[in-house]
Amino acid sequence: MESSAYDLGRILTERFNLPNLKEKGKKSSLSHYTYDLTDRNRGFGQVLEKKQTLRRIIETNINLGTIDDVSEIDTTRLLIDPRDRIYRILSRELEYESQALVFFVRDYSGSMEGKATEVICSQHVLIYSWLLYQFARQVESRFVLHDNDAREVPDFYTYYNLQVAGGTRVAAALRLVNDIVEKESLAKDYNIYVFHGTDGDDWDTNGEETIPELRRMLTYANRVGITIAEHTYGSSGNTEVERYLKKSGLLEEKQELLRLDVMGEDADETRVIDGIRRLIS
Repeated sequence: MESSAYDLGRILTERFNLPNLKEKGKKSSLSHYTYDLTDRNRGFGQVLEKKQTLRRIIETNINLGTIDDVSEIDTTRLLIDPRDRIYRILSRELEYESQALVFFVRDYSGSMEGKATEVICSQHVLIYSWLLYQFARQVESRFVLHDNDAREVPDFYTYYNLQVAGGTRVAAALRLVNDIVEKESLAKDYNIYVFHGTDGDDWDTNGEETIPELRRMLTYANRVGITIAEHTYGSSGNTEVERYLKKSGLLEEKQELLRLDVMGEDADETRVIDGIRRLIS
């Protein structure tokens, strides 16, 4: 399954020109090593380092008194101690590569049943595939569901299939992700991405709880992408989440870190992929 996702991520990158996001430079060590001529050793080694060797020879001969005038050195009189030879030797270096951790977050309240869930989960599968390719399979994924409260679930199957009939509080999900990152000290070791899918409903109609949690998240995340799958019976551009996000100014203030995509719940695959481009470009 991971191999198929990796191939899909490659196709997305090559055919649809999806960009590579900037990394924060956080690295994770792998179990394989590289060897390079980085260390120095006196007396023996693989490659003679001429400048360092000459410097040692001159120092030795000055101490022995065989050099009277440093501006006119008679090289025929120089004495060479085998220990003066400086070599570069192969060094065993632990190789480091970037790691990504992606949180997929989804509203699973009663209003999300049906097409909205299909659109969000389809987009999240494609985003995961893209990240898997970008980070050479060094990607971990975690899944968070929320209605009034938030919970972490163990796998995508559960993430896709669970449904409840509760209300919606987006802040609960963002707070849970923030708490996980803080308690497990994840920000220092991972490039962290958070993608949240919702139909735009939120009992926190003005974002009074949600916006502070989102600001907290933007202090460590490489990218936060929010997708709203609007219901066909709703008014376009009139959901609570879209209104308070635009009112907050975060979309302009943090445009390198935060992206919003709004589509209909009946969006086709082409529109879903276009949404990914908007979230990660």
